[in-house]
Amino acid sequence: MSADGSGEVFVDVALVRRLLAAQFPRWAELPLAPVPVAGMDNATFRLGDDMSVRLPRYPRWAGQVEREHRWLPLLAPRLPLPVSEPLAKGAAGAGYPFPWSVYRWLEGETVTVGGLADPVRTATELAGFILALQEIDPTGGPGPEASNAFRGVPMGDARDSLAVEARVRPKIAALKGLIDVDAVTAVWEAALAAPAWDRPPVWIHGDLGTGNLLAVEGHLSAVIDFGTLAVGDPAVDLMPAWQLLPAEARGVFRTVLDVDDATWARGRGWALAGSLPVPDDPYYADPARVRTALSQLDALIADL
Repeated sequence: MSADGSGEVFVDVALVRRLLAAQFPRWAELPLAPVPVAGMDNATFRLGDDMSVRLPRYPRWAGQVEREHRWLPLLAPRLPLPVSEPLAKGAAGAGYPFPWSVYRWLEGETVTVGGLADPVRTATELAGFILALQEIDPTGGPGPEASNAFRGVPMGDARDSLAVEARVRPKIAALKGLIDVDAVTAVWEAALAAPAWDRPPVWIHGDLGTGNLLAVEGHLSAVIDFGTLAVGDPAVDLMPAWQLLPAEARGVFRTVLDVDDATWARGRGWALAGSLPVPDDPYYADPARVRTALSQLDALIADL
């Protein structure tokens, strides 16, 4: 394992075994294996039959551990779907520099765009989840900050979020020749021009991408990874409208949430920022990811 002040920390089974043996010896001999689809920010391992271990890979995300342990036990009873359940919080050790977590394992497969058994039902259930989250008292909740990737900041905010101008404009320019740059720019500028959220900030998940939604037999079964949990502008939680739902279900999603035009436009901006494939980005080395991202951009353009 190696790390520097800002780089990636290498995490493998041997390291996790050492951490478990030192801090939670009752679990140290259980079967342990990396999950099939690894995340970018955290390393996740299945532990035994009913637990998982998740460890931040980068210094920036270390604060997500405390956030989930602090807030998920309070939020979970108010939510209509199962969510990540922290069981134990580990400390730095064995050469690993950050806090880390043991969670209860939630059954289900990662949601896929083509794998929804009933997209309208999914839209209704996901919108109900978002509404329930927004209705919880946000007093004392964390605002947008570095460790939650500044999710929930106002559109046009200069902080280093997914949707900051300094990231989005160069990504759009880099795709000239692959997409209709003018049409994509129009979506982005409509988001920037939309009036800001003028009501009290609300709880947001912050990253309702397909990787953080689980399904059983094509039906939504759980919501995971609350590392970007924050109190802010709810527009960021509209991203699945374009990244997951087909057009007919998208309308249901918006109706159930009762989203005004300005918030919908800002939501398009967040979804655009999260759907921009950059040709030299290793995350998009898989051609299927690029096709999916370009399809999402088409949906955003059509929606505008």
